[in-house]
Amino acid sequence: MASTYQTDQEEFWAGEFGDQYIERNQGQQIVAANLSLFSRVIERTADVASAIEFGANIGLNLEALRILRPGIELSAIEINRKAAEVLQRRGGIKVYPQSILEFKPDYQRDLVLIKGVLIHLNPDCLPQVYDLLHRTSKRYICIAEYYNPAPVEIPYRGNTGKLFKRDFAGEMLDRFPGLRLVDYGFLYRRDPNFAQDDITWFLLDKNET
Repeated sequence: MASTYQTDQEEFWAGEFGDQYIERNQGQQIVAANLSLFSRVIERTADVASAIEFGANIGLNLEALRILRPGIELSAIEINRKAAEVLQRRGGIKVYPQSILEFKPDYQRDLVLIKGVLIHLNPDCLPQVYDLLHRTSKRYICIAEYYNPAPVEIPYRGNTGKLFKRDFAGEMLDRFPGLRLVDYGFLYRRDPNFAQDDITWFLLDKNET
């Protein structure tokens, strides 16, 4: 049976590996770490009333945003069927159960978030995804990924062609001259309180003033 996806990476995350990822990435410690991260992000923004996450998995990042911004309108794009079902059960989240590469922005959100997802996409698709992030954002874009100054592929849980590090935020800034870097930071896996997986986050602003 022919795949309905454009890339091997989409097939990978839509299938059994994506199902297993759900089981490995749950728990209150993750929620606490996300609250620590997004409190730093949100304090550098203004009037964020809506947000959409590209590749939301089961919604732990969105849950942190909901706590920090009560009443925020939340949306999520998620390729894995089981994860999308969990998102639906959470309630109060507009869920797009599809690949990011198939997403057609219907309206802009104040904040667009992508965390731990760009690293897993086929690098040839990054320009398309950068354009989608920019088009979907009314003002802010938050990118939280593994950083490397030059593109590099690394093995991922015994798989090749499934994890790539690079300067995603820098490529966005180069692609869209109107974007401004608001803030950035590093999250260390050995942090004694709020450990995350060596992620570097960047907050970008479309407002040139």
